[in-house]
Amino acid sequence: MKHIKFLPALILSLFIASCSSISVSSDYESNVNYSGFKTYAFHEEGVKNSKINDIDKRRILKAIETQLDAKGLTLSNNPDLIVNFFTKENTDLNVYTYNNNYGWGWGAPGYPGYYGAWGYMGPWGPSISNTSVSTVQEGTLYIDIVDAKKKQLIWQGVGKGTINPTSNVEKREQKIQEFVTDILAQYPPKPGAKK
Repeated sequence: MKHIKFLPALILSLFIASCSSISVSSDYESNVNYSGFKTYAFHEEGVKNSKINDIDKRRILKAIETQLDAKGLTLSNNPDLIVNFFTKENTDLNVYTYNNNYGWGWGAPGYPGYYGAWGYMGPWGPSISNTSVSTVQEGTLYIDIVDAKKKQLIWQGVGKGTINPTSNVEKREQKIQEFVTDILAQYPPKPGAKK
């Protein structure tokens, strides 16, 4: 009987874990020659106004720098590109209801279950509903890349995923790295790539 009680909780935790990946999308100007850009700088005012703590700002900046350097771009005082980022956070309320059938015996002959005086009678007896409520924090990271000469946004990447505010330092750093890496994997856009 104890195993039956813990089974729904196990399924719920596996479901939440499977939903924790980051979804990424990007939008861009299709008539831009991205291979012509060699240098970049961060938009200091934009980074300063980002509504996250300074430690996470530095983590995001370092992660972006690492990814852009790997793509052959160089940090410069005379940049071809200006890079900015900002974040949004919202809390989702999830309500899960599941039924447990307890007891012995069967429903009415010929039926897998019927509604009796105690509610729905499943094949094993009365059905008892359990409801659990959980909150999940979802964060969105936007990375903007602007043509410094034209002062026009030419590329924007967006990553959405769950955030655990109580994560330890290593997990927070790993999550930020994952966000930035997944987003910037779409920069520069491939020729003929869909938006």
